[in-house]
Amino acid sequence: MSTADVFPLIKAPEAWPVPVVATLAMVMLAGLDLVGALFAKEWAEHGGIRALVLGAGAFVVLFWVYASSLKYAELALVTMGWVVMLQVGLVLIDRWVYGVELPLGKWVAIGVVLLAQGYLVLAPGVERAATVAGSAG
Repeated sequence: MSTADVFPLIKAPEAWPVPVVATLAMVMLAGLDLVGALFAKEWAEHGGIRALVLGAGAFVVLFWVYASSLKYAELALVTMGWVVMLQVGLVLIDRWVYGVELPLGKWVAIGVVLLAQGYLVLAPGVERAATVAGSAG
């Protein structure tokens, strides 16, 4: 029995385009990372076993979603999108939960980064080298 039998990769419907699957994966990864980070902060400050278990669980699920997403999209693209979305989420939490005020220039920079990320995810890409090499042989 392999680990893939216990934890099979998550499969997206075949009709879904790769950019949609990649974007959904990035959003899920950012959300899971954000939840895990909040539980880690809670555990670091208060030491409760509940926060430790829930945080660790969030990161196990994050790894599973991450591995599954790599069947559909490139490692660098998924990772970059996830990190950008996580950073935006953390900025918004700082703003709404902790009352941190950002100047307009920083909001504009966040918007530019999101537009650039959207272009990277949605623009037509280059075929994977392994796919091209595999079809040549």
